Amino acid sequence: GTKWTSQGYQKQENRHGSGRKRAVRKQRRYCKFCSDKVDYIDFKDVKILSSFVPEGSKITPSRISGVCSTHQRKLSRAIKRARQVALLPYIPD
Repeated sequence: GTKWTSQGYQKQENRHGSGRKRAVRKQRRYCKFCSDKVDYIDFKDVKILSSFVPEGSKITPSRISGVCSTHQRKLSRAIKRARQVALLPYIPD
């Protein structure tokens, strides 16, 4: 059958058969700090912290970076401390 959309009439795909799309599972992200068994994230280690702060100077959320909630809190605290001591910028250059 056909269905009306904002672009006009479009043909509907069959509910069963070849038009069906298969769900693709994304690979599970793992916490980098848990796998390395890190207890303390050092604010002076700018090399690690800068990988979690992209160009816009916003801290990357855990759903994107794959860090667990415990280490995300420690990571954000370390980034804020590094910014306070002027090791990381508050705003992009």
